[in-house]
Amino acid sequence: MNSEQEINQEQETRLSILGMRCAGCIAAVETALQSVEGVSNVNVNFADHSAVVTGVADHELLKTALKQAGYDAAVMEGFEDPADEEKQEEERYLDLMRKAGVAGALGLPLMLGAHLDWFPLMGTAEGTGFWTNVALLTLVVMFYSGGHFFTSAIKLLRVKQANMDTLIALGTGSAWLYSSIVIDYSDQLPSLSNHAYFEASAVILAFINLGSALETRARGKTSAAIRALIGLQPRTARVVREGREIDVPIEEVGLGETLRVRPGEKIAVDGVLLEGHSTIDESMLTGESLPVEKLVGSTVAAGTINQNGSFLFSATRIGRDTALAQIIQSVRQAQSSKPALAKLADKIASIFVPAVVALSVFTFFIWLIFGPDPALGYAFVTSMTVLVIACPCALGLATPISVMVAVGRAAQMGVLIRKGEALQTAGKLTCLILDKTGTVTIGKPTLAHVAAFEGYSEEQVLQRAASLESGSEHPLAAAVLAAAEDQRLKLDKVRKFQSVAGHGITGRIADQHWLLGNAALMAENNVSIESHHDKMIELAALGQTPMLLAVDQAVVGIVSVADPIKADSAQAVQQLQRLGVRVLMVTGDNEITAKAIAAQAGISEIRAQVLPRDKAAVVKELQARGEIVGMVGDGINDAPALAQADVGFAIGTGTDVAIESADVVLLQGSLLKVAEAMALSKLTVTNIKQNLFGAFIYNTIGIPVAAGLLYPLFGLLLNPMIAGAAMAMSSVTVVSNANRLRWIKLDETE
Repeated sequence: MNSEQEINQEQETRLSILGMRCAGCIAAVETALQSVEGVSNVNVNFADHSAVVTGVADHELLKTALKQAGYDAAVMEGFEDPADEEKQEEERYLDLMRKAGVAGALGLPLMLGAHLDWFPLMGTAEGTGFWTNVALLTLVVMFYSGGHFFTSAIKLLRVKQANMDTLIALGTGSAWLYSSIVIDYSDQLPSLSNHAYFEASAVILAFINLGSALETRARGKTSAAIRALIGLQPRTARVVREGREIDVPIEEVGLGETLRVRPGEKIAVDGVLLEGHSTIDESMLTGESLPVEKLVGSTVAAGTINQNGSFLFSATRIGRDTALAQIIQSVRQAQSSKPALAKLADKIASIFVPAVVALSVFTFFIWLIFGPDPALGYAFVTSMTVLVIACPCALGLATPISVMVAVGRAAQMGVLIRKGEALQTAGKLTCLILDKTGTVTIGKPTLAHVAAFEGYSEEQVLQRAASLESGSEHPLAAAVLAAAEDQRLKLDKVRKFQSVAGHGITGRIADQHWLLGNAALMAENNVSIESHHDKMIELAALGQTPMLLAVDQAVVGIVSVADPIKADSAQAVQQLQRLGVRVLMVTGDNEITAKAIAAQAGISEIRAQVLPRDKAAVVKELQARGEIVGMVGDGINDAPALAQADVGFAIGTGTDVAIESADVVLLQGSLLKVAEAMALSKLTVTNIKQNLFGAFIYNTIGIPVAAGLLYPLFGLLLNPMIAGAAMAMSSVTVVSNANRLRWIKLDETE
């Protein structure tokens, strides 16, 4: 087989991976999968614990390679429902909280008892029995609350890497080992170090598990976006076979088959209308709030909703080729293309761990060779103290505690942070893409303008138009009827009502024949509109949909419907532009309407008639130019772009899919909250860096002291108990610093 044939036969295999504990596992998984013959590329997505493998490798070989590396895997077929993955994430959070609780339940009483001298002394018969039982109990707690840290550390060791888990395993393991040795050899150790530190192991595990749980909760549930998209597709379809209409599973629909769609039903596959007409809610595809009228020859898309009327259509795209399936795939690809968050703490740890181990060994031999009697005792105490004080409790809490506090602060101001990564990226945005409908605009058609002619008043024009619309199911009718209801207008009875597909409606009121619709309806009924042509163009240029009202061969009024911009959209755009953020509006609507709305909002750059996959492509294009891109949207059609963006902002009043695809949800639907979220992001990143700096400085100063640097000068040797207390104090400092975010006033922050 030549290389060209091999490339042509390459396929993508998506694996669900069980056992990924931290970002450091990504390298282990990639190394294991890339070692399999036939694999050309591996893309690991830590967010949903999956990997996409490109190549010609056998599935069983891939799973075997992961098994040998310590991970379980399963091949994910089709667009499966990932609800189980979300459930596992929630179970992981609860499991970590239980582990933190168990470790704290042992560690805190031991720490309190040690300070209050509740326990028998080492070296006595009573003390030996008591501390032996404590050692065994601590070992059980370490196995339950810290087993995953030790397992992860071993996995990373196999690929010659280290991370936070490595430090945790070293710190807690060394504290337990040292304490266990003290029980039997207390008389051979310096008197100041004749102490057990089992509480240090337990308390460290309690803090770290709590931090991991908070991080898991802050990260969010990424699989929910895919699940919501999948839920749009019906499970069955009504096909016409041999003159009979039968319901079949969606998988059994073939190309070219004729399908029946009834009012209120979801469309099963993509196709072309053969018979009938209706209006269809295509907001999931185009983002446009107004349903679209469909006639014979019009295209329809899977997942869109038929509003009224029954029709037949021919299937043109099925399965993975439908627009909905492609949107699902786009979201998945965008999520997978995001690099996993490389936390600064893990970067420090990758250098810090081998340095600490080397220093501990170096300290042991220096004291063994040059230390006073008992040299072995001093050597053991100092080397173990180095590992205890180096345990990264503060480093482990530095990021998640700041994220947790910031998420709570954001919720108070109406911003839901779904993924912790957003807090570290939002403040760096250089470009923001805004969807039009439901984001810049209200998202609900309303009556925008009424003009009256031929002696009629505006109130009479609205009253006649609403009377006619009372028998219509057209989406524009609701806006006209709502306006008439607000003015408490009494509607007339309409006889001989008729809906003219694509044109408008007609009916008789008080023995007069009335028309309400577009220019085509007027032309069909020989009504001249020449004198109103300029007004129609003017209203269309404002982003409005005008409808002509006529009676007795004369136009007596114009009513227009529009989706107006939100009251604070223009102010929000100005704020963002003052911050130096480039603002673009990208919409599936037509260019005339897009320009009109952009002008009202103060947006100078627009892209109109953009389809869902093209929205994500716009994001990619800007990212390729070096922009850090944010996306704000509220529709299903925005989901791929929201996932692709560096930070996706969803309007809280929008669809569930947009919300689940986004990193940040603006609960009040106001664009003003974007600038506040950016300000909070900058403050949070600064807070995290302060925490990491403080924790790192603590280790930088504490480790040399633990190694005995002050002993030759002042005769001071750091007690491991003091090291444990210092470790705890560093954590308190980190938590206290993070809590400052609760009191930040964002309205005073630029």
